[in-house]
Amino acid sequence: MIDPLELDRQLCFALAATSREVVRLYRPSLEPLGLTHPQYLVMLALWEQSPLRLREIAERLHLEPATASPLVGRLEAAGLVTRRRSSVDERAVDIELTADGRRLRERALAVPVEVVERLGHPLHRLEALRDELTSLLAAAQRVE
Repeated sequence: MIDPLELDRQLCFALAATSREVVRLYRPSLEPLGLTHPQYLVMLALWEQSPLRLREIAERLHLEPATASPLVGRLEAAGLVTRRRSSVDERAVDIELTADGRRLRERALAVPVEVVERLGHPLHRLEALRDELTSLLAAAQRVE
């Protein structure tokens, strides 16, 4: 008889354990850039579009603004981003890449390649898995 509460049968366990291990594989590539994995995610959002507001970054990363704010603060202290009052809405703060933050993108181009090599899975399988996880995320958000 199959036990529905067996640890290895739980989707949440498989996702959590896999996430921790995959993030661990990013560390050797991110450390030379001076970034943690959460900071890397903020930078990815800003490399796509800069400036962004804190709320926009938090939404893109599926985080609370209170969680994203210290990440931005550490990136600002490292000289990779700046925060300044929006010229459109003085209540809002724009977060923008500095010249150093824009230059770091070039070095970061190696990160995905290195992680794929460490995983040893064909790129097309990883892309299909990413697409499936993105679909699962959307389904989970609809349940709220």
